[in-house]
Amino acid sequence: MTFKHFVLWLPMIIIAFANATLREIVFVKYFSEFRAHQLSTLTLIILCSVYIWFVFPVLNIHNSKLAFAIGIVWVLLTVAFEFSLGRLTNKSWEYLFRDYNIFAGRLWLLFLFCLFILPYIYYIIRNK
Repeated sequence: MTFKHFVLWLPMIIIAFANATLREIVFVKYFSEFRAHQLSTLTLIILCSVYIWFVFPVLNIHNSKLAFAIGIVWVLLTVAFEFSLGRLTNKSWEYLFRDYNIFAGRLWLLFLFCLFILPYIYYIIRNK
């Protein structure tokens, strides 16, 4: 892991905010908050997948161990950012943990899993 891997995570914050804006401007007009949130999570997965595909050559992943390490660090950075921003905006712990309840139809864990696994998947695809 290098500083470059951290820097390449940062644009995903902008992607996430753009995606949240799309949810609030478009999705909530046509769907309930719950469905809009689910759809927004799926669009975030797609947007981040495309982003990671394009920056993959810069990541310089030379083995699966590094691919998994990048995925783990990106997930940890994302969760730390999410909870830090949530607490700074006075969101309750209950509110913050709500999105982690996959049994209630929340898909945030799916996004985190994709963020973890995508560097490895792209490593496998690009090294065939």
